[in-house]
Amino acid sequence: MPRPTAAQLAYGSCTVIFSTLAMLLLSQTSSGVGVVVIALSALVLGLLVAMTVPVPKPAATATPMASAARPSPAALTATVTAVTQKRVSTPRETVAAAGASKPVRGRA
Repeated sequence: MPRPTAAQLAYGSCTVIFSTLAMLLLSQTSSGVGVVVIALSALVLGLLVAMTVPVPKPAATATPMASAARPSPAALTATVTAVTQKRVSTPRETVAAAGASKPVRGRA
């Protein structure tokens, strides 16, 4: 059985405390049996709330690739080289060249 998360503990505890106080104040019971029934019902309600809090999904485990599906180191190197050359060979316009195309007018 997995351990409860912090959210489950917090929601469950708050539910038990507040529902116990609310039921005791609303019922105005003073007998021991009434207090025990209210406490047990609050515990059941807190457990129900704690179990319905969404639990985060566990991280997916990576499955190792089959050796036939793995690309060779040479193919990986070629792919990286092609991508790098494509990125580097793209001409870029500098800020100075972009600003030089517009004439600068001074105040008259």
